[in-house]
Amino acid sequence: LDAGGVVRLPAGVWRVDGLLRVGTSGTVLQGEGADATFLWFTRAEGMTGVAHLTFAGRPEVGDDVPLAVDGTAGDRVVRVEDAADLETGDDVLVGWVVTPEFIDAHGMTGVWAVSAGAWRPFFRRTVREVDRSVRPHRIVLDVPLRYPALLRDGASVRLERGALSEVGLEEVAIASAVDKVAAWGADRSHAVAFVGVKDAWVRDVVSWAPPGAPDGDHLQSGGLLVQQSKRVTVDRTHLAEAQHRGEGGNGYLFEVMQSGEVLVRDCSGRAGRHNFIQNWDFGTSGVVFLRTISEEGRALTSPSGSIRTVGASEFHHSLAMANLVDDSEVEDAWEAVNRRSWSSGAGHTATGSIFWNLRGSGSVASFQWGLGYVIGTEGVTVNTELSVWPETSGTAPADWVEGVDEGATLEPRSLYEAQLERRLGRGEVLWP
Repeated sequence: LDAGGVVRLPAGVWRVDGLLRVGTSGTVLQGEGADATFLWFTRAEGMTGVAHLTFAGRPEVGDDVPLAVDGTAGDRVVRVEDAADLETGDDVLVGWVVTPEFIDAHGMTGVWAVSAGAWRPFFRRTVREVDRSVRPHRIVLDVPLRYPALLRDGASVRLERGALSEVGLEEVAIASAVDKVAAWGADRSHAVAFVGVKDAWVRDVVSWAPPGAPDGDHLQSGGLLVQQSKRVTVDRTHLAEAQHRGEGGNGYLFEVMQSGEVLVRDCSGRAGRHNFIQNWDFGTSGVVFLRTISEEGRALTSPSGSIRTVGASEFHHSLAMANLVDDSEVEDAWEAVNRRSWSSGAGHTATGSIFWNLRGSGSVASFQWGLGYVIGTEGVTVNTELSVWPETSGTAPADWVEGVDEGATLEPRSLYEAQLERRLGRGEVLWP
């Protein structure tokens, strides 16, 4: 789809045997309601690493603008020797090289091998102001850094152009279930993907069981993927019943990769391998899971559905920074742990992240690099004791725990909404 504008999908079942791709900013696919407009994706062959519907930009990354001074967590201003090529409103990446020193400082020697020696974008930002009247030049960012950006690791800013903007999917039902054996013939297929986008949304979308779906299945494997993107809102979306829940990145219903400032609000995931998940490599921060429900997460060993273990919603890979699970229901599990060599060297998966006001019959395990937080629970089993799991290796001190079984009286009920109210009350512009 290359025209832009609102593409209205009338009520009915829309069978899609091929793949759909949106490549123009300002394009919105809009149904007449998730109980009226049904998208039925039928393709099963060649679906490894592919989405049935993809909103995709064509990001181009500019040259290094090295930092002149170390950046610290909480900084909105970074200092560079030469900001001549940067202007207010530019989209930029702030990142650094995954150096041996960076790896060693986190106790991940021999684990963080996939990205070793490579420059990685840790934060996706927009420039609010450039001040060249001083040396070093000052760049004011829309969102603070959430982790130290060190000269030791070649920290720098890079201009990014080509992201798709103002795109969305709303008020539809989606399905991709096929024959179970065929579903297990591909890895990491998704129903919908947003890749290289900004200021995008998914709203009022549900999964459904298409005609002939075995056992009421909804999705071949993955549901929604948000990758290399920023400022994406997923609202009132409910995904369930993944067929392929084996190893290889399957059954991830809500998946965020290398993205920042993503809000997943009033959503539920049921019967995936990992219902809500941050995945693969560095560069995810500022993700909020607000009023979510995670239930019946299960890892399976075959198409026949044999159960191996509880499938937790989790931080899955390489140091997701300063994320929040807020005012949410857990009927299976949420985890932030040192996954060591699993998943090609995930290692420490989270740092500075918060579990706030969780309730349900499930559990939360928080063994984060540095310090993590579990505050306010109701019924949820809390695991933070460093001697309990091997996944605690290198995560001392134990994460902060407060208000166990006192979640019903926790104030504020939602940390995200309380902070948002304070910021709006000050008249602060959240982003340009």
